[in-house]
Amino acid sequence: MFSITTHQQQYTTYVLSDLFAQSQVEVVPERGGILTQWRIQDQELLYLDHERFTHPELTVRGGIPVLFPICGNLPNDTYHYQGKPYTLKQHGFARNLPWQVVDQDSDGVASLTVMLDSSQETLLYYPFEFTLALTYQLMGQTLTVRQHLTNRSEQPMPFVLGFHPYFAAPNKSQLKFGIPAKAFYDHLSQTSRPFDGSFDLTQPEIDVAFKQPSSQSATVSDPSLNRQLTLKYGDPYSTLVFWTVLGKDFYCLEPWTAPRNALNTGEQLITLSSGESFESQFSLTVSLLNPSA
Repeated sequence: MFSITTHQQQYTTYVLSDLFAQSQVEVVPERGGILTQWRIQDQELLYLDHERFTHPELTVRGGIPVLFPICGNLPNDTYHYQGKPYTLKQHGFARNLPWQVVDQDSDGVASLTVMLDSSQETLLYYPFEFTLALTYQLMGQTLTVRQHLTNRSEQPMPFVLGFHPYFAAPNKSQLKFGIPAKAFYDHLSQTSRPFDGSFDLTQPEIDVAFKQPSSQSATVSDPSLNRQLTLKYGDPYSTLVFWTVLGKDFYCLEPWTAPRNALNTGEQLITLSSGESFESQFSLTVSLLNPSA
């Protein structure tokens, strides 16, 4: 049995539930269309800095922020289109704007669709008219996020789309990684390095990109919580980013359609023709490492 309810705190929050699986997610459309919480049998799977969340002038650190029309940052927060410079701050503007609820369904699945349209404000930073819709679907222990982006401009529209999940991890030293890559690019040292399946989690910060992973599935196992996370993603997601900070109880494994600064370099950049649409999805599944435990 599935249900969708709402409750009002600082923002209207939509609660999607699978009552049989005892799983639940919360979505806050007004705060960047973000999914803020995901619980299975009362265990919270995501990290959220609740204090930052209450301040609209601050970006959210936690949940699953939406990254559009760029992922990461640009040199001097600047890119050029048709010879003109434009300013875009880190991860773009979608995570900072209010989204609208356009559909919901609790028949066989708990599903909520939210939408962001271009506006006079977004055109100042990104000179394209667009509609971006996200559909959050919860069934059992799997969360699926579907994306549908349409270029409503008369000119071709380059874009990067990504997501920034913050996974709760009180004991990061026990994490085991199944990331389908043999090398990564370190954003901090700006060097490429081999990957043997592990990270030195005693570093102050880790911020790396796995470009063009060899398969469309990655896992992170957490023996301390007896659970494994599986991330599955569609073809357009050419980059996986891993980020964490020492002393914080989270790690991020992020699917991006292109690497950092792609609007300038063109690397793996997707461009939609006028009137064309883009569709993709990714899913997150949580399973027990030891079902009998």
